Amino acid sequence: MAILISLFIIGWLAVSLIGTQAYFLGEQTKPIHQRNWNSESFDRLAKSFTGTETDYLVRVPAYSIDAYNAQKN
Repeated sequence: MAILISLFIIGWLAVSLIGTQAYFLGEQTKPIHQRNWNSESFDRLAKSFTGTETDYLVRVPAYSIDAYNAQKN
């Protein structure tokens, strides 16, 4: 029984680590909204989980027209 519980815990930890890395790697390549463009906390978390810096040459602004109109109001 103890072996099953330990295997379950080890499996859960492995899945959560892989899922976290996949999330941050995916988020680093998605278009980004202007208000989140310079999010230092995201950059720190992404670097600590993935080991890579966010490349802002690859990321493109999302909804740039809406962001522009939102700033005018």
